[in-house]
Parts: sequence; C-alpha cells; structure tokens
Amino acid sequence: MESTPSSVTTSKLTKQGGEVRARWAWTEPSVWTDRMLTALETGVKGDVWFSLMDKVYSRRNLEAAFVKVKANKGSSGVDHVSIERFEQGLEMELERLETQLRQGTYTPNAVRRVWIPKGGGKMRPLGIPTVRDRVVQTAMRNVLEPIFEREFSERSYGFRPGRGAKDALREVACLLDSGYRYIVDADIQGYFDAIPKTKLLASVKARVSDGRVLSLVSQYLNQPVMEGLNTWTPETGTPQGAVISPLLANIYLNPLDHILAGAGMEMRRYADDFVVLCRTRQEAETALDMIRAWMEEAELTLHPEKTCIVDMTQQGNYFEFLGYRFKYSKNRDYRFPTPRSLKKIREGIRAKTRRTHGHSLEHIIATINPLLRGWFEYFKHSHYTIPEEIDGWVRMRLRSILRKRAGRKGRGRGLDQNRYPNKFFAEYGLYCLKTAYAQAVQSPPG
Repeated sequence: MESTPSSVTTSKLTKQGGEVRARWAWTEPSVWTDRMLTALETGVKGDVWFSLMDKVYSRRNLEAAFVKVKANKGSSGVDHVSIERFEQGLEMELERLETQLRQGTYTPNAVRRVWIPKGGGKMRPLGIPTVRDRVVQTAMRNVLEPIFEREFSERSYGFRPGRGAKDALREVACLLDSGYRYIVDADIQGYFDAIPKTKLLASVKARVSDGRVLSLVSQYLNQPVMEGLNTWTPETGTPQGAVISPLLANIYLNPLDHILAGAGMEMRRYADDFVVLCRTRQEAETALDMIRAWMEEAELTLHPEKTCIVDMTQQGNYFEFLGYRFKYSKNRDYRFPTPRSLKKIREGIRAKTRRTHGHSLEHIIATINPLLRGWFEYFKHSHYTIPEEIDGWVRMRLRSILRKRAGRKGRGRGLDQNRYPNKFFAEYGLYCLKTAYAQAVQSPPG
C-alpha cells in the first residue's frame, strides 16, 4: 500500500529534475548535477556558495574545459605552447593541473599582450593567456557562471548563454517603434581596463565563499602582462582576452542593470556597450544622472564626448549600438552599418582582392564569399541601399584584378562593366548581397 505514494513521489521528483535540467541545459553537467541545479533555483543559505574548488579541478570539468578552449582556437601564450601541442600531452597536462589546483600550488602565467585594430586607425590591447590558464579559467567559469547568471538582468545580452547582439538590437528597434524616442547613448572609458579590482572581487565574494576559488580569481586579476621584453601588473581592470573576463565584467555592471530597471528605465546592455531608451527628455536626463552617480561610486568614468542624449524625433539624428547606426529620417527609423562596420568589411575584402593576387578568380571568390555571408547575416536589417553598394564595390575590386591581368592600368570601371558584367561573377559563384537581401525581406524576421 505504501509503494504507490513512494513511486509517485519519485516520479514527481524525476519530472521536476528534468524540468530544472531543461532550464539550465547550457551548464556543464559534470559540475551542475540535478541536485545542484535545484539548489541554484531554490536558493542556498545566505545566497552564498561554499566548497566549489573541488568542482573546478574535477577531471571531467577540466576535460570539458579543454574541449571549449580547443573549439575557440586562439594563439599560444608566453610559454609558446599551442593548443595542438597541449593536446598531444593532454592526459599529463590535465593531471598536472588537477594536482596543482587541489594542492594549491597552481600559479597563472603572465598574459601575452598584442594590439589589434579597433577602428578609426586606433588599436586596442588584447591579452592572450597560456592554453593551460585558459583551461583553468574555463573550468572556473563552468562553476561560477550559473551562480551569477541566476541574478543577471533580463536586459543584458553580452557574453550570456542563449543571448546575443541580435536580441538586443531587436528590442531596441521595438522600443523605438513603441515611442521611446530619447536615447541615452553612454560610453564607459576603457571599461575592462578600468574596473577596480578590490570592488570587483567584493562583488564575487557576495555570492562565493570558497577561499580557494576567490584566491584564484584574485590571481587572475593580478596576472602580470608581458609585451615584448617588458612585464608589469596593471593596477586596475581584468585582462581583455581572458576567458573569465566577460563574466567578471557582467558581474560588476549587474547592479546598474537592476537600479535602472527598478526605476522603470528601458536599458539594453551588451557587455560595456549600452543604451537607455526613454519616452521624454526629462526621463532621459534623469537616467543619465543616475548612471553618472553610479559610475562615480563604481570608480568608472563615462566618456565626456561619446556620452549624450539623442532626440530621435528630429530629422537626421542618430545613435549607434552594436555595429548599427539607428537614424531618424523622413518620419522613419532606418538602420545602417556604422562607418566602422563598413570599413571593417571593406578592409577584409581588400586584403583578399589585391590586384597582384596570383590565384584564380574561382579561388579568390571562394575566399571572400564567407566574409560576405557572415557580414550580411548580421547586417541584413540595414537600409536596402547598403547591399547593392557593397556588391558594386566588391565587383569593382574583382574587375580591377582582371583588368591588371589583361595588361591595363587603373580600377575596374567603365567598359570593364561590359567586359565583366554582374552575370559573369554570378556564374563564378560570387555571393550577392542584393539577392540575399531580397530573399531575406520575403522571409520571417530572424
């Protein structure tokens, strides 16, 4: 008689466990068991998690972490050990990391600094940790991310599971259509490099009480940086390029998300890039005052020239967000790629279409098609003139190659359009943005 209730209870618990797992399907299963996920949802005592280090260094977690590191590719760090070389001795490397983490003897290497183009002729620093450090950081993120993801705002989208830039852009467009015409366009100066380490670590301590995990986070925040023959330790910030940095950056800005949401403000944030959409100028000014006050308390600085309020009821006004320029013209909102976004695709195509290129036209087109497809997939919601503009420029580059091979100087224009019409390149399989755009506008929104 007592077996029936027992089986019913077991069945109910199994069903509940399956539902919880479904909601957290992105978590690392070797770390986040059904029991831990249930505790995550119901809450632990004091909302503080203890005894997490053993989950960081568990062999299954380290193995899963390496799989992610390998998938993300990337260069070697200061020890010159590539992903391929690390994988050749994978069992030995993971065993060493497991032992060092368990015994507390693990110490991160310095971060190798390189500089990459930022746009507008500027460069930004990128830190490249060693492969071994990327594995440990990934294992640590596997443990920490769900703890903080549970309380992250619905209005932040950067570096979060199941969310992306397109989701943020879609909501911004909807809010504009709904009458939110005053935009607080804010820019944090050098955010990743400016985060105060002590306050950031305190934000992590608010939810994590495992001293060894906190020590590991502190070590990453204080990793030396090596550039050429110079080595130093930055006083502030979390290294751009480090696996754990996006999570830490979201943790630090999370209170601002909730403060603005609590005041009824429509903020949409992707990492350190955010806008606040308001119905009136007064509301926008209030939002900007709140942001400035929070930034001062958080020891961060808003860029004085890039931070402003944009009135999207006025002809020609615009703001930029996540690579798009939202512009109000002739009583309508239009979206264009920002000048930086246009420059980036042109630079990518230009590098593969030098007039002195020695490969066949088929090969050249095969190398630029992935760039065009990827660019269009993100910018397909741009104004209808953009695809045709890019198409024309790409075909000009290809005609210039053919013109030089025929012994003629100059760019591929004029009569070259008759010698090599659009149909000619279509027969070689050139990806056409205009055609893709026509197909996209007839398909459901994506």
